[in-house]
Amino acid sequence: MSVARFPPHFKNTDHRQRCLVQLRSKQVALEKYIYLNGLKGRDSNLFYDILLDNMQELVPILYTPTVGDACVNYSHIWRRPEGLFVSIEDKGHIREVLSSWPNIHDSRIAVVTDGSRILGLGDLGANGLPISVGKLDLYIAGAGIKPTSTVPICLDLGTNTQKYLDDPLYIGVRRQRPGPAEMDAFMEEFMQAMKDVFPHLVIQFEDFSTDNAFKYLDKYRSQYTVFNDDIQGTGSVILGGFINAARLSSAASNLPLSDHKILFFGAGSAGIGVAKQLLSFFTMSGLSEEEARKRIYTVDSKGLITADRKGLQEHKKFFARTDYNGPALTNLVDIIKYVKPTALLGLSTMRNAFSEEVVKAMSGLNKRPIIFPLSNPVALSELDYSDAIQWSNGEVIFASGSPYKPVSHGGKDFEPGQGNNMYIFPGIGLGTILSKAHHVSDGMVEQAANALASSLNAEEQAAQLVYPRLGRIRDISAQIALAVIRQAQKEHLDDNAYLRTLPDAELFGLIQDKMWQPPVLRTKALGML
Repeated sequence: MSVARFPPHFKNTDHRQRCLVQLRSKQVALEKYIYLNGLKGRDSNLFYDILLDNMQELVPILYTPTVGDACVNYSHIWRRPEGLFVSIEDKGHIREVLSSWPNIHDSRIAVVTDGSRILGLGDLGANGLPISVGKLDLYIAGAGIKPTSTVPICLDLGTNTQKYLDDPLYIGVRRQRPGPAEMDAFMEEFMQAMKDVFPHLVIQFEDFSTDNAFKYLDKYRSQYTVFNDDIQGTGSVILGGFINAARLSSAASNLPLSDHKILFFGAGSAGIGVAKQLLSFFTMSGLSEEEARKRIYTVDSKGLITADRKGLQEHKKFFARTDYNGPALTNLVDIIKYVKPTALLGLSTMRNAFSEEVVKAMSGLNKRPIIFPLSNPVALSELDYSDAIQWSNGEVIFASGSPYKPVSHGGKDFEPGQGNNMYIFPGIGLGTILSKAHHVSDGMVEQAANALASSLNAEEQAAQLVYPRLGRIRDISAQIALAVIRQAQKEHLDDNAYLRTLPDAELFGLIQDKMWQPPVLRTKALGML
C-alpha cells in the first residue's frame, strides 16, 4: 500500500496563497462557496486563517449574498454532514438527537433556523442549513468563538415549496409545514431538550417566518438565553449606523436629532424589529417612547400602515398610524411627500423599489437624505449604490444590506456603508457567553448598537462613513462585547462575578485574549511559515 507524501519543497511555499489562487480562479460565486466549504472540511485551521486575512473578499461568499445561492441549491451541492438536522419526525426523541452532537461539553452557541424565510428567498425547508453554518463561521471569524463550541442546527419541519417536495435530491422530510399547534408542541420539546443537553448554550434564532420569529422570541427570551438576529441583531446594527448617519445629516441641515423622521418600506419581522430598535435613537435624544413612536412610519405592500385597516397583522399594529384619515396612500412617492421623512429604510425584498423618482423626492426634502436599502441579497435590494449616488448627486447617506463597491461621481470617490449584522451579533454572542448572562436583554442589544456607533476610528470619521471597515471586526466585536457585559452586569443578568472586578481596560484585554486564533495564524506570527 502506497503512502502519500507532501512534495519535497511544499514547505518552501505559502499554501495559503495557493488556496487563494485556486479560489480566485473560479468565476461563479457558488463555486467559490463550494471550494471554501471543502477547504474547511479538509483543514479548518487553514480555512479560518485565510478568512481572517481576507474578510472583505470572503464574507460575501460565505454569507450574504452567495449563501442565498448555496441554500437554494443545497440539496444538489451537499458534500458532507456539517450541522445538526432535527426533524419533525424526531418528535418525542429530540433529546436523543441533540445528544448525538460530538462536542456537547464545549458547546456555547447555536444558530437555529427552520428554513422558512431564508434571506427573502422564501421557504427553503432543510436547504436552510447553510444559513446556520455561515452565521457561525462569522462568529468564529468576527469574535473568535472557538469552532468546537458552535452548533449549527436546522429544524427540518417540511416545506410548503412544492419544487423541493418534487425534487428527487431534496434532503429534507417531504411534507407540508406543521400547523400552529403542532409547531408549538415541537418547539416546546426542542427548547427544553436544548436546555437539558446544552446547559451553557446561547441560542440565536435565524430566518423563521415573520409570525413565528416574533412569537418564539417573545415566548422564550425570558426562559432561555436566546435572541433573534433578524429582529434584534438587524435592529441593533441599523441603529448603530443610523446614529452616525443622523449626525451627518443633521450637521448638513442643522436639524435637531430628535426631529428626524424615519419611513420604513417593508413591515415584516426585520422591518418592525428594526423600527422598534430605532425607537432607542429618539429616546436617547430626549423623547418619550410615545413621542418616539410618532417619528416612525411603516409601509407594506398595501401602502402606509394605518390603524383603521381591516385585518391588520398583530406585529404591524405597534406603528400603525392613527393620525391619517384620508384615502389609502399606496404610492411610495406620495407617501414620502406626505410624511416628509429624513430617512428611508428598505426591508421589503423588492428589487429596485427605490426608483429615481423616489431618490429625488428624498433629495428634494433633505440636503443629505438617509437611504438604507437593507434587503438581502443584492438581487432583492431596493436600490443600487451607483444609482443612489447619481440620482442624489452624491449627497445620499447610504447603507445597504449587501456589499457594494465604491463608485466615482463628479470627480469624487464614494464608499458605501453596509448594515451587515456581522458587526453586531458576534459581539453580542461573545459578551453573553463571557458574562454567562441568563438572558439577552433589550438593554444589552441597545448598548451593542451604541458601541458600534462609537467604534469608528479617526480615518473612518474623516471619510464620513457610517460603519467601520470590516477588516477591524475583531476590535469592533471586543468593544461590543465589553458594552454587552457591562449592561448584563447593570441588569444583574450575569453569573461571571470575576468580570465585575475588572476595570474596562483590563476587561477589554481579557475579551481579546479569549478570542480563538487558528493555530496556523499563531505559527505565521512567529515567522515559521
